[in-house]
Amino acid sequence: MRRYVVRLSGPLLLAVATNALAHAFVDHAVPAVGSTLHASPPEVKIWFTQKLEPPFSSVRIEDANGNVIAAAEKAVDASDHTVLRVRLPPLAPGKYRVVWRVLSVDSHVTQGDFTFEVAP
Repeated sequence: MRRYVVRLSGPLLLAVATNALAHAFVDHAVPAVGSTLHASPPEVKIWFTQKLEPPFSSVRIEDANGNVIAAAEKAVDASDHTVLRVRLPPLAPGKYRVVWRVLSVDSHVTQGDFTFEVAP
């Protein structure tokens, strides 16, 4: 009887292990992280590196004074579970902070924030 041994090379093993431990992190956002806009955006959309669990993912937008301008619980896009989105009211010129907290399908919670600015 023959026995076959499968050997994983170091880089392949590392790639498999890294993927298994991955969390949902921001891939990109609209408005872009740190961007300056010349008009108020209609919404904020954030794309993540993994699918999100809708009941446990949220986002809020704060003005420079920390006042909540918009917020959404269960803000995962129904057609793409890697996207978190929230509609915005018309924004006055100023700096805004986007604060997000998500649970990915791998059961890891990640959270973070970024800013964008609406120019006069």
